[in-house]
Amino acid sequence: MTSPDAETEALISRAAVGDRAAREDLLVRNRERLRQMIMVRMDRRLLPRLDASDVVQEVFAEAFQKMSDYLQRRPLPFYPWLRQLAWERLLKLQQRHIGAQRRSTMREQPGELCLSQESEMVLADRLLARGSSPSQQLIRQEQRRRVQSALTELAARDREVLVMRYLEQLSIREIAAVLDISEGAVKTRHVRALVRLRGLLGDELRESDR
Repeated sequence: MTSPDAETEALISRAAVGDRAAREDLLVRNRERLRQMIMVRMDRRLLPRLDASDVVQEVFAEAFQKMSDYLQRRPLPFYPWLRQLAWERLLKLQQRHIGAQRRSTMREQPGELCLSQESEMVLADRLLARGSSPSQQLIRQEQRRRVQSALTELAARDREVLVMRYLEQLSIREIAAVLDISEGAVKTRHVRALVRLRGLLGDELRESDR
């Protein structure tokens, strides 16, 4: 079976010699994960004006226009490049529609996108141990609150690795490309973040992440 990376490289090779269908396929095969990234990062105050699918279409239009330049230079692996376009598009939409005001408990630096409260809760749930029954709502809510609070104690660069890994579900290689650091540095930040969380949360952290 051909690996996804090999399939992407094959499409890039075809796209580089002018195959329009290959260029379209490169975008379509990344539609759902790009939409997920946008949902994770998109300020919910934008939702009355547009949804994630609208942003995906805008990003695809821009990517298609810039594809020839990308194929010549290959500054990043394909999905991290596409994600970067989406990131910049979200920043512009945020500045245009809601300005600089933020309300996330996980504040980032200027030029970065904070998580919505909904995304913070999803991240907390994905980091929580699975032992507690979802039916025990009060217990689960308190655990989630503790995880969200603990996440704010992390360095922003370490927390960002967790967001990319557990919410966006990027590979270590893709995270390294996005952050412009080595894969070893990504692994170090990942482990450091989990060790810090484990110190704050103990057995509430997922066993699989130990």
